Amino acid sequence: MKGGISNVWFDRFKITNDCPEHLESIDAMCQVLTNLIEDEVKSGIMKNRILIGGFSMGGCMAMHLAYRNHQDVAGVFALSSFLNKSSAVYQDLQKNASVLPELFQCHGTADELVLHAWGEETNTMLQSLGVRTKFYSLPGVYHELSKAELEKLKAWILTKLPGETAGQ
Repeated sequence: MKGGISNVWFDRFKITNDCPEHLESIDAMCQVLTNLIEDEVKSGIMKNRILIGGFSMGGCMAMHLAYRNHQDVAGVFALSSFLNKSSAVYQDLQKNASVLPELFQCHGTADELVLHAWGEETNTMLQSLGVRTKFYSLPGVYHELSKAELEKLKAWILTKLPGETAGQ
């Protein structure tokens, strides 16, 4: 933003995968989002029927929230997203022994803001730490959502949260 103020999920020192995370702002937002999840659970939504995900920083936020705080959700999606190389997510997962929610990830190969390679590296690292993943490269797609990506996401969501049938 060339120094301009903008509203984002958390603070970044810079947009690259080789700098430290701003954990104070990440953890503060994790608490805000945890409160929302707790409200949903109190209203009768089972936690294993909740998906957490987002685009760009929203996807990064979703990975922090789910893999550090809510490993019992139905799944995680991250579109055009990445984790820093020394992410707290990786550190927490190294100490983990439980079953982790699956990650659905898409990334445009032409993305110049969040490089495709950063998304791939994130996916590879999470796989090495026990996360089941689905990663889709989107040829020619920049830092944007595409119809093909959203169709893949919808299909994945329907496998994670199948509809209720009569009599259940």
